[in-house]
Amino acid sequence: MAEPAGQSKRGADSSPSRAPSDTGRAGNEGSPAAREVVGLEPLQPQELAITLLGAFARAERVPLWSGGLVRLLGEFGFSSSASRAVLARLVRRELLSPSRSGRLVFYDVTARCDELLDEGERRIFSLGRNTDWDGSWTVVWHSIPEPMRVERGRFGRRLRFFGFGSVQDGTWISPHNREDEVRSIVDELGLQPYVGVLIGRPAVGLQIDRVIERGWDLAALSRRYERFVSTFRGFRGRPPNGLDDRSAFLARTCVVHAFRQFPFMDPDLPGEVMPNADARNEAIATFHSAYEWLREPAQRHFTSVAIPPRG
Repeated sequence: MAEPAGQSKRGADSSPSRAPSDTGRAGNEGSPAAREVVGLEPLQPQELAITLLGAFARAERVPLWSGGLVRLLGEFGFSSSASRAVLARLVRRELLSPSRSGRLVFYDVTARCDELLDEGERRIFSLGRNTDWDGSWTVVWHSIPEPMRVERGRFGRRLRFFGFGSVQDGTWISPHNREDEVRSIVDELGLQPYVGVLIGRPAVGLQIDRVIERGWDLAALSRRYERFVSTFRGFRGRPPNGLDDRSAFLARTCVVHAFRQFPFMDPDLPGEVMPNADARNEAIATFHSAYEWLREPAQRHFTSVAIPPRG
């Protein structure tokens, strides 16, 4: 589906007869505050859109007005044309399903998107909660041929999301038994002939710290956790007085968006092996607190913009 960019006439994304609340018409005025709150790295519109789907859209379970989604992305400084292009890409990836009601375009979250978001939520909300580590490690090696480089790239990204680290070309490790997760990825991508998996324990006397250093930069990870806490500690516990719904939406979106990057970098080592585990624990506590405290006002703003009143 091709989304027209920068059209001036009223078309598929025209406002409904009863427009959503004016709080959705921020355009680029929301950009400085939002980017200051994120504070960790530049926002990418497609990744931000997925954050919105996971953090807000699935709570509604109704079609989302495309114009409202464009407005919400606009609150983070993205143009209407860039936002529409992102939605079109999500349709091509079969994460959104479009429909029409008169001149308006709406989107539903697809079953495939639901599966990916469920997988992401499990990883995010289980991070740092592993208290019964049995010492098992997973080693994955592959020889995926060059003509399948797209699948190879996807395979690496999915492994990294589950906390795997690359110790050399074609070899990945995780300090957990990830057999089920790897099998699911391999089956999904059709890589059975090219991938091997081994579950076991490091040999006695092996300098496992050296292996860990090759797979992950834990010092940089600790600094990132500390920066997350420094950026968002003001939203831990009861939100600041006078925080309106739109500000709560911006803050909660940024909290979720920043935290959902950690599963790609953190192997979820147990506390006795993880250096500076306190930084991770503090970040996890900050995330869970802000996520809950900001939920209701943030959801109100999302709903007022993305779901136009009927009638």
